[in-house]
Amino acid sequence: MPASGYLFTRMAVCAMLLIAATAAAQQPTSLKQAYQGDFYVGAALNEAEITGQDQHSDAIVLQQFNSISPEDALKWAIINPEPGVFNFSLGDQYVAFGVQHHMWIVGHNLVWHNQVPAWVFRDENGKLLTRDALLARMKQHIFLEVERYRGKIQSWDVVNEALNEDGTLRQSLWYKIIGPDYIARAFEYAHEADPQAQLTYNDYNLANPAKLAGVIRLVKQLKAQGVPIDCVGMQDHDHLGSPTPEQEDTAIRSIAATGVKVAISELDINVLPWPGTGNTAEVSMHMAANPKLNPWPNGLPKDIQQKLMDQYAALFRVFYRDRADISRVTFWGVTNAQSWLNNWPIPGRTNYPLLFDRAGEPTPAYGAVLNVPGNAAK
Repeated sequence: MPASGYLFTRMAVCAMLLIAATAAAQQPTSLKQAYQGDFYVGAALNEAEITGQDQHSDAIVLQQFNSISPEDALKWAIINPEPGVFNFSLGDQYVAFGVQHHMWIVGHNLVWHNQVPAWVFRDENGKLLTRDALLARMKQHIFLEVERYRGKIQSWDVVNEALNEDGTLRQSLWYKIIGPDYIARAFEYAHEADPQAQLTYNDYNLANPAKLAGVIRLVKQLKAQGVPIDCVGMQDHDHLGSPTPEQEDTAIRSIAATGVKVAISELDINVLPWPGTGNTAEVSMHMAANPKLNPWPNGLPKDIQQKLMDQYAALFRVFYRDRADISRVTFWGVTNAQSWLNNWPIPGRTNYPLLFDRAGEPTPAYGAVLNVPGNAAK
């Protein structure tokens, strides 16, 4: 071979090696890197992860995520279980973890019909409070939490799950005692306690057309009244095959059109047979154990694993396409071993709803989600 030909071949090989090396270097190694500049990617932390007892899961959180939510640490039943009794230990540790690791920290949640002690709605004689008394108690609680973590928690789920499936307001004790304006008052109190925090309304099944219409109606009403609402959290406790990517996209775009951001706030995909009728994430729902509803205790079949991977990839293609409207995507848990879906609505089942398996290893769905931005750019 002539010297010139040899030199050309050598240069071509070196160029190809350089291109390959550059491509490898650009491959994302974590979810937060893959979606950097698009939206935060988060996980909900349980008590063991917050306190450092589960260091393996903590390592996954630090490697993969740049946002955190608390599963239970900041709920009313934990913070203030009895009149005059306060427990901020777990909440303080949760916030300290986020601050130490420079996370986008979410506070979950301030006003909800579940996991709120019964005493909150009653006076010392056991009678239901008046409207003004309950408003005062709500305000006191919101200020207690929000002021304590002011400047540290960046986003609060202010009101949680206030809508029925048909889009009407849930007849909770908050509604029955105060009236429908309890939602507006909660947002106003939270804004007063921390004017810089992002304030979110959070709910499930928002891809359901009737409920989607309800949340759009609610946001428009609040904004027309000048109520400071910044974001809607779509929980996305999904089921295998539902919602479709088209339904998800429609919900995100429709909510964003009201002038608020969208958070995918509690993402997981339930792969097990659903024992009820219609999708729900109502935590008070409980059903008896049935072996037929726990079909894969020893591992997920390849065909179901493929369907799960395809659905996660399809959802994240929607999230990536709608990234201008999305502030964060948060998985409800870190690994399959800790998912709430192992025990809801039926205790003791083996579910596979997240991107990391029971040993903390990435699943095929993880790889599919990681590669969505790169594939979209091709």
